[in-house]
Amino acid sequence: MDDDKIIELYWEREENAIKETSLKYGRLCTYIARNILSSYEDTEECVNDTYLAVWNVIPDERPNRFSAFLSRITRNLALKKYEYISAAKRNPAAVISLEELGDCVSGVDSVESEVEKRRIENTINKFLWEQNEEKRNIFIRRYWYFDSIDNICKRTGFTQSKIKSMLYEMRKKLRKYLEREGIEV
Repeated sequence: MDDDKIIELYWEREENAIKETSLKYGRLCTYIARNILSSYEDTEECVNDTYLAVWNVIPDERPNRFSAFLSRITRNLALKKYEYISAAKRNPAAVISLEELGDCVSGVDSVESEVEKRRIENTINKFLWEQNEEKRNIFIRRYWYFDSIDNICKRTGFTQSKIKSMLYEMRKKLRKYLEREGIEV
């Protein structure tokens, strides 16, 4: 079923919308949540929470790209769940990914305002679209989907050394880019 029809099911408050979403995007949502949470049970809970969140949000909002909309909700819920359980156990890959980016986009007080968050998000998006597709995809795989370096190597055929070097260079460029745009890092 195409995305517009699924969204229409949500607008009509048809429970079948969740089933169709699960059929089409369940693997994507699971992949995103699993890369952050590492636990099957936590991942499954997060994906189910995603469907509930979409059910509650769609009447107020009609997403342009349904897959991106679902991905964002899943990722945000998984990060909240991760934060909640992180005192007891940690996913090293997610911790490392977040620490790597920490030098570029640290938690400065001004980032707390929604306007500043949107500005930073738009600036990072603009930066990424200025990169070639290969670098952009590697960056997104690492810092959006929390893919491990090994996973990225398998997808691209590059060595670990090359991937790490590309990510390091992109983080440096991003930091300079953000500073040029007047964003504190």
